[in-house]
Amino acid sequence: MGRVDKGVSCSVSGCENTAERSMSGSKAAMASDMGLSSAKRVYLCREHYKEWKKATKEDRENERARWG
Repeated sequence: MGRVDKGVSCSVSGCENTAERSMSGSKAAMASDMGLSSAKRVYLCREHYKEWKKATKEDRENERARWG
């Protein structure tokens, strides 16, 4: 049972929603405008995960193209 299942809160400053996703801090830093702390592990609620996906879509596509 991980931290997300236990009900950890979102890592975005000012957000108190429960987290639904976790990711590494370096991956979360791809969207620098979200105000995430520079921790080893970052937890995001549903709304902030959608914002992160939209903000990093182009970067993630470029990253996948390097591997494909």
